[in-house]
Amino acid sequence: MKYILSLVLLFFTVLSFSQTKLLSWNLENFGKSKSESELNFIANTILNYDIVALQEVVAGYGGAQAVAKLTMLLNEKGAKWDYSISNPTSSTSSHKVERYAFLWKTSKIKLKGNTWLEKQYHLEIDREPYFATFEINKKTITLVNFHAITKSKQPETEIKYFKFLPAEYPNLNLVFMGDFNCPQSHTVFNPLKKMGYAPILQNQKTTLKQQCKNDICLASEFDNMFYKTSTIEFMNSGIVPFHKNFNSLKEARRISDHIPIWFEFSLK
Repeated sequence: MKYILSLVLLFFTVLSFSQTKLLSWNLENFGKSKSESELNFIANTILNYDIVALQEVVAGYGGAQAVAKLTMLLNEKGAKWDYSISNPTSSTSSHKVERYAFLWKTSKIKLKGNTWLEKQYHLEIDREPYFATFEINKKTITLVNFHAITKSKQPETEIKYFKFLPAEYPNLNLVFMGDFNCPQSHTVFNPLKKMGYAPILQNQKTTLKQQCKNDICLASEFDNMFYKTSTIEFMNSGIVPFHKNFNSLKEARRISDHIPIWFEFSLK
C-alpha cells in the first residue's frame, strides 16, 4: 500500500512539475497609485501561478518600484519569485509610454539570456512587445508581452505586424499574449492562426464594465494568448473574476479595469 501511495505521489509530483500555469494581467496604471492593501490583493490573486506577465506598468517613478514591492510580497507568501521589467516603450505620445513586467517562480522557471523590447517594428507599434525566454524542464518558451493601442485607434494596424515575428525568430517557441484591445475573432489574427497558433480563449470577455447590468459585469473580449499547437500542449485556460471579491465594480476597478487570464500547458 505504501509503495502504491509513493507511486501515486510521484506521478502527481511529476505531473504538476511538467505543467506550467501562466497568467497575464493588464494592471491599469500599475505604480505608486496602488496601495499596500491593493498590492497585497494582487499578490494573493497571482501567487498560485508560475509565470505572470503584466501590462500597463507606469513608465515613470513608481512603476518599477511597484513591481519590486509586489515581488517582495509574493516572496513573503512561501515561494521564491524573481522579476524583470522592460525599459519604457518608445511610444509617440509621452502619456502612452509604459513598461511591461514578468514575474516567475524560481523553483520551476529560469530566465534564459536577456529580455528585450522588439525594435524591428517600434515605429509601427506604439508600445512594442516585450520578449523573455524561459526554461521549463530543460525546454524553452519565449513570451511576447503586448499592450495594443485602444480600440478607437484601430489596434489591428499594429497587430498585423505580429505575423512577421515567427520568421524573425525562427528558433524561438513564441507565445503572443496580453491586451490586444481586439477580439481573437478579428481577421487580423488569421495569418497567425494559419501558421498554427491558437487562442487560449474564445468568446470570453476580459474587461470590466463601469457597472454590472443584470449580473453582466464584463464588457470586451480584449485579452488573450496565442500559442503554437505543434510545440505546446494545451491543458486548460480561463479567467480570474477577481471583481466578485468586491461589493461594487467601482471598488474592483481600483485594482484594474481588466481581469487576469491564465493558461495551463506543458511543452512538447
